[in-house]
Amino acid sequence: MKKKIILIPALVLCTTFSLISCNTSKNANTNLPKDISERPADQDSQKYDQALLDKLKASIESEVSGEKCTDANEWAFAPMGLKSCGGPQQYIAYPKKIEASIISRIKDYTDKVRIFNEKYNIVSDCVVITPPTSLKCVNGKIRLITPDIN
Repeated sequence: MKKKIILIPALVLCTTFSLISCNTSKNANTNLPKDISERPADQDSQKYDQALLDKLKASIESEVSGEKCTDANEWAFAPMGLKSCGGPQQYIAYPKKIEASIISRIKDYTDKVRIFNEKYNIVSDCVVITPPTSLKCVNGKIRLITPDIN
């Protein structure tokens, strides 16, 4: 009889703990990502900074590509971006009529790339990008003409 008196409260206590633990798992925060790759972008991460640079570059290129080319003399080009060992990442052509606004955006992008390279110790291929020798309109689009290096 004494064993039954001890057994009943022990059984009640175990049942209570089981129910509480089951209830706790039901109330778990379901807003948390299931996988670390689904984690929100950290504003101090290299991936986040690269995405910002890519977005800025795409907006500059989009603005320029929206312009129709009928006369190559109405266009100019500028270096854009910066390799970690020096020199531009590329050259971009732009219409002279938007030169004032586009040049400041290109310089802003280049400065941000320089800061990114320093912050994350980026290493580049150090291949020198040859500046274009001229510009040409092809089917309404501007083309940079570079010297043939053979």
